Amino acid sequence: MNLTLKIWRQKNAKEKGQMVDYKISNVSPDMSFLEMLDVLNNELIEKGDDPVAFDHDCREGICGMCSLFINGEAHGPDRGITTCQLHMRMFKDGDTIYIEPFRAKAFPVIKDLVVDRTAFDKIQHAGGFVSVNTSGNTQDANAIPIPKHDADRAFDAATCIGCGACVATCKNSSAMLFVSAKVSQFALLPQGKVEAAERVLNMVNEMDALGFGNCTNTGACEVECPKGISLENIARMNREYLKASLK
Repeated sequence: MNLTLKIWRQKNAKEKGQMVDYKISNVSPDMSFLEMLDVLNNELIEKGDDPVAFDHDCREGICGMCSLFINGEAHGPDRGITTCQLHMRMFKDGDTIYIEPFRAKAFPVIKDLVVDRTAFDKIQHAGGFVSVNTSGNTQDANAIPIPKHDADRAFDAATCIGCGACVATCKNSSAMLFVSAKVSQFALLPQGKVEAAERVLNMVNEMDALGFGNCTNTGACEVECPKGISLENIARMNREYLKASLK
């Protein structure tokens, strides 16, 4: 495959960025998207040019670091996958591919395609901790009666990897899906109920303070979330927040 890549290049957060065109040839359809970028970077290094900076770690769809905006879609045209799981067979020979960083006020660009997503860490830190003793002489988790439906929903929420696709996809750069997933995984289980009210208030307030936008229920976040986190979590978080506010 022969492709034209239009890649966002930006030296740092203070410099102005721009789209730069690159031609790449002999791309195998079986390559992952990141492997294709590796090939491009090898060519750039051999020419003495600065390679394209992009983030990645596990390359197994687990860590969520490989967050790229590809042809106007978070993680690219496939569904239920991260960028590292996207394969070049999703594109055609001769295609032009636009590659940009996730764009949000709370996700400033560090360099090229790498953004600073420590805002997500700050939201989780605001949520605090679970005070229930989970080590030592504690009751076995299997002995605590929990409705299967609640357990399943908690585990579904816990699959959120914090990649930020929901923020990048939302026209308001809302982090509601991410925050609601983190709230839900604790709110549905007994261990998380002790600090439930304080947790949801602190996390939502921190989300707002960091500059994330509000939710308008368009549903784009759920569609492009690589883990399929449901909008039901946002409804649950709103209920939890309302209850906590009235106490």
